[in-house]
Amino acid sequence: MLEARLEQASILKKVVDSIKDLVQDCNFDCNDSGIALQAMDNSHVALVSMLLKADAFSPFRCDRNIALGINLTSLTKVLRAAQNEDLLTLKAEDAPDVLNLVFENSANDRLSEYDLKLMDIDQEHLGIPDTEYAATISMPASEFKRITTDLMAMSESVTIEASKEGIKFSAQGDIGNGSVTLRQHANVDKPEEAIDIELSEPVSLTFSLKYLVNFCKASSLSSTVKICLSNEVPLLVEYTIAGAAGGGSYLRFYLAPKIADE
Repeated sequence: MLEARLEQASILKKVVDSIKDLVQDCNFDCNDSGIALQAMDNSHVALVSMLLKADAFSPFRCDRNIALGINLTSLTKVLRAAQNEDLLTLKAEDAPDVLNLVFENSANDRLSEYDLKLMDIDQEHLGIPDTEYAATISMPASEFKRITTDLMAMSESVTIEASKEGIKFSAQGDIGNGSVTLRQHANVDKPEEAIDIELSEPVSLTFSLKYLVNFCKASSLSSTVKICLSNEVPLLVEYTIAGAAGGGSYLRFYLAPKIADE
């Protein structure tokens, strides 16, 4: 059986809120190393990959591999019953037809329990190759969100260029064009505001802004975001799941670049 307790229900709420507009139904794959999720959006342009490691939970027990087929809209409705500071325990039998969610609030002695019906989802597991990226940028998640939202007012797509000058986001549209350039800088007092650029070669790729704006919903999970670029491979946008004990838990988005004649 599976039994996994999160100290903060808000962690799962934020993860689900970040991906439910991209992916409707998906398997939560549970094994002794944690709970993972991997799914593509309907257009097969974007891939979502999530890992909540076993040490993010206390306690965590998973006797054998279990796939929990979940409709994310339904899960969102159940999670609305939880307050952010509630303890959340997930339970499932070895061949489950429901996922049991228990919310505990010690402050007002409240215990809420829900059973969510599971689905049988036939989902292929995609192998994500390890990629040595030409450019890796760490920056404030709020800054990335602001840039993509502002540029979406100009255009449907954005070109991201990484060079020794910095990282440049540029968009061209019917009403005009705009660009934002960020240069590497450190902030000793506020390290989460630093911009760090690792570059082995210049990169320039164009992406759909609609997807990037969607990815930015995960900025509630972490104050920083990591963006990895290489020519002719999908963009990686990674958020560390803050608040998950032990570290190493993440939410990743992969986005295929636009071809020049699209």
